[in-house]
Parts: sequence; C-alpha cells; structure tokens
Amino acid sequence: MIEVRQLTKRYRDKVAVDQLNFAVRPGRVTGFLGPNGAGKSTTLRLILGLEAPTGGEVLVGGRRYDSFSVPLRHVGALLDANAVHPGRRAADHLLLIAQSNCIPRSRVNEVLTMVGLSDAARQRVGTFSLGMKQRLGIAAALLGDPAVLMFDEPVNGLDPEGIHWVRGLFKSLANQGRTVFVSSHLMSEMALTADHLVVIGNGRLIRDTPLVSFVRQSARADVLVRSADDGTLAGTLAKAGAVVIPEPAGGLAVTGLDADTIGEVAAAHHIPVRELSTRQASLEEAYMELADSLTQFRGTGGDQS
Repeated sequence: MIEVRQLTKRYRDKVAVDQLNFAVRPGRVTGFLGPNGAGKSTTLRLILGLEAPTGGEVLVGGRRYDSFSVPLRHVGALLDANAVHPGRRAADHLLLIAQSNCIPRSRVNEVLTMVGLSDAARQRVGTFSLGMKQRLGIAAALLGDPAVLMFDEPVNGLDPEGIHWVRGLFKSLANQGRTVFVSSHLMSEMALTADHLVVIGNGRLIRDTPLVSFVRQSARADVLVRSADDGTLAGTLAKAGAVVIPEPAGGLAVTGLDADTIGEVAAAHHIPVRELSTRQASLEEAYMELADSLTQFRGTGGDQS
C-alpha cells in the first residue's frame, strides 16, 4: 500500500503539493487525475524519493522508498518513457537495471516477452517509436516483480492494440493483489481501467472515491424519454416538477424525476412512451464538471466544454 500523509512540497513561493492525504490500496487499479499543474507528477516523484517533501511523508509498504536496498523488488515505476539512452540496446538497458537491483539475468527475457518486445531485444532504443519506449518502460517497472507499480501516462504513443494490452495488464496485476497507481489525462481509458480514483487540484485532494461513485455524484445525469406526443408530455412532466429540455435529435431530456415516475406520469395521462432510459454522465463528463473549478491554465479560444 502507498500511504500519503500530510504531504507538502513548496518551491519558493509556490505550493505544488498541499497537505495531501490518501492511500493507494492493493487489489485494484487506482487512477490519479487532475488538470495540468495540479501536482500529480510532483506527487509521484515524492513517492519515489526523487524529490524531498517540505512536510509530511510517504510510506510504501510501511517504509520510506529510500529505505529499500533493492527498490525495484518492491516498487516498479514508469515516469518518462524517453528517459533511456538512445544508443543502448533494449535488453542491455534492462540488464543494467536488473544487475543494479540483484535481479537475475533471466528476468530480462521474461519481461521483454511480457511486453511484446522480444524481437526488438537487440535493437537500439534510439530507433524505437514512442509506443515501443512505453513498452520498454513498463518492462523495466516489472523487472523486480514488485508488489507496487506506478505509471505516469503509460499509453502515450501506443496504438489501439497496445492500449488494449496495457488495460488488460493493469487489471491482471491488480487481480494478483498488487497495488497499481496510474496517472493519466485519458478519461476514456481511466473509465475502462480504474476501480478507484484519487483526484487532486492545485496540490490539494479533491476526491478519493470509487470510480462508480465519482460518476454517480455528477449532476450530469438525466432520463431520455421519447413519446408519441413530446409536446404534451413535456408540459405534463413540467407540472409534475421535472425540468424538461427538448433533445436536438428528438425526445426529451428530463431531470427532477426518475424513469419509473416519468413512466407512471405518462401512463396516467395516456401518453404512449416509445423510449425511456436513464443516462448517467461518463467519467469524462463527471471529471470536466469538477475540473471547471480546478483548471489553472485555460485557453481563450475553441470549445472549453
């Protein structure tokens, strides 16, 4: 488990991380969300001892990261897929890391096979695409067979097959009882991968909740209803206390009444209903609703929805 306790990081007058408290638990994929400048990357670096906290602490398995003599056997991480010497061959890159952490040479071939890079083992990293570098970075994180794994934007540069593979890998690792912590801006992937969310903004904790609960808390939920007479139904539902908005493609978006009540009102007034479905906000919609108040850097042109 990763335990973040009153974690604070200041850079002169700027507070990048402000008294964060949360725990990343084993057996599930935890998504780490927040707008640019929220403090996500700084938090990941603090967990790994790459930055010294101004206050508070982070424990991994009850210990500080820098107390591990062979850290890769406890924590594996991918923070920057490009942080690899371009002239080094993939297998040699992993071998050097393995040797520095007392990991058997045989493990190099195992993880290369796991990430689909066996055929590129003797290829120099400078010739790799970004997607291949991501796979190599994931292989490095897996080298020590650690109980805790952390990834920052792990699907950047991956093709659809690669994204699907990463999604399955993370779920498999969590199902093995490992702690999996993933920072990403891709809401569509988080919706399909994460079980739990930690959301921060301006360095502060905003949400620490199951993904399903986060989405359900969104105000962007309504009921779509289509009938033989939308005009009459709209007036009838409004009198019953609903807020009714006509849909551009036909039908009515209704809030204030649930689907069962809408059906009962329509039946009582003999209005045939052709469609009645509850619509819940997507993770992206729920996040954007929250992020409107958190975004530090926003453009002035284009669609800001």
